[in-house]
Amino acid sequence: MNTAGHSEATARRGLELTPFRGLRYDPDRVGSLASVTSPPYDVVVRPDGVHHLQSADPHNIVRLILPQAGTPSAGTEQAADTLRRWLDEGILTADPEPGLYVYEQRDGGDMLQRGVIGALRVSEPAEGVVLPHEDVMPPVVADRAALMRATRANLEPLLLTYRGDGTAAEVVERTAEKPPLLDTTTEDGYHHRLWSITDPTDLARIQSDLGHQQALIADGHHRWATYLRLRAEHPSPSPWDHGLVLLVDTARYPLRVRAIHRLLHGLRVPDALAAVEGLFRVRHLDAPLTEALEALADASCAGNAFLLAGDGAFHLLDRPDPDLLARTIPADRPAAWRSLDATVLHATLLEHVWHIPEDSAAHIAYIHDTAATVAKAEHDGSTAVLMHPVHEEVVRDLARQGVTMPRKSTSFGPKPASGLVLRALEI
Repeated sequence: MNTAGHSEATARRGLELTPFRGLRYDPDRVGSLASVTSPPYDVVVRPDGVHHLQSADPHNIVRLILPQAGTPSAGTEQAADTLRRWLDEGILTADPEPGLYVYEQRDGGDMLQRGVIGALRVSEPAEGVVLPHEDVMPPVVADRAALMRATRANLEPLLLTYRGDGTAAEVVERTAEKPPLLDTTTEDGYHHRLWSITDPTDLARIQSDLGHQQALIADGHHRWATYLRLRAEHPSPSPWDHGLVLLVDTARYPLRVRAIHRLLHGLRVPDALAAVEGLFRVRHLDAPLTEALEALADASCAGNAFLLAGDGAFHLLDRPDPDLLARTIPADRPAAWRSLDATVLHATLLEHVWHIPEDSAAHIAYIHDTAATVAKAEHDGSTAVLMHPVHEEVVRDLARQGVTMPRKSTSFGPKPASGLVLRALEI
């Protein structure tokens, strides 16, 4: 690894957010701005999800973030060729001057989220500036790194949170009172607006405020790990010293925290239940999904609990055997980590009870949508493990201690739509 040139960056503290010339779709060249957007690459979970998005518009961003080709290497080259062609044809155009971008999402109800999109200086976890809270899977990082190398672009922003409620938030609020650069509603009902900040005074205010802040990675651990890998590959200074992020001030706009569920391929529900007999209390629920999730939430207040599905019913697992937990959970971690549902699931159930390797896509899938997880399990004859979400305060406290949670432990949202603004490293 080439770490030359990073000593000065390591000495600095705080978030360093840099303006950039955003790449955006020309609305006159596409069917609609909504039709070219996509959820983040790892949230496209429907079996026909990629095809559905590709069919929405021939220029949908999914053709870049999830290219479909015979091999992974062919896919990355396909994405790079597609991006070059769209730039040549004017499908995507660069804004005339560098700026930061205010991004707003509404859900039609009482949810309102605003944040700032920019190019953030990439920093190691040891610097304590950007805090990860989950482990990553090396094959996913390798896949994202190959895609970024080929396209030489950050195709979608990570979601980071901080707690400031200061000058940056004031600039965001004032900017949101102006006419936006774009305004669109996607098929999921979310309303999106984007503004550009180019005024030097406003930029300086945001950068000064953020320079004293620390951020938590809410969504995008694999992409942040990719940024770190690619920065190490290129001598500094280079465009790879920064990566595209959305920063949300949760003092003003608290995020929703949801669970990420597990789909266990090849494990039938009867076999899963037989294996936990005597190790957990098991209750069979004759109830619809909403009521079963309420029962899971109630049980989670008293300790570790999981909801199994896939056989047309729901099965609540709780009250694990204390001796089982003592034997299977590492004792060298904080108590808050040892008591996490995700820790018990991975260290106890997956490894010691069900004997399922967590790092193999052939054995386990991670799905955000609850109903989709249940439906997939019932269709395949596999087991869905439904989780209860972790509180943001628990996540942040562990991250500040330098303790990472088991992978895919949380789902913060709403996540930024992909396709509204991109960053090309050489523009």
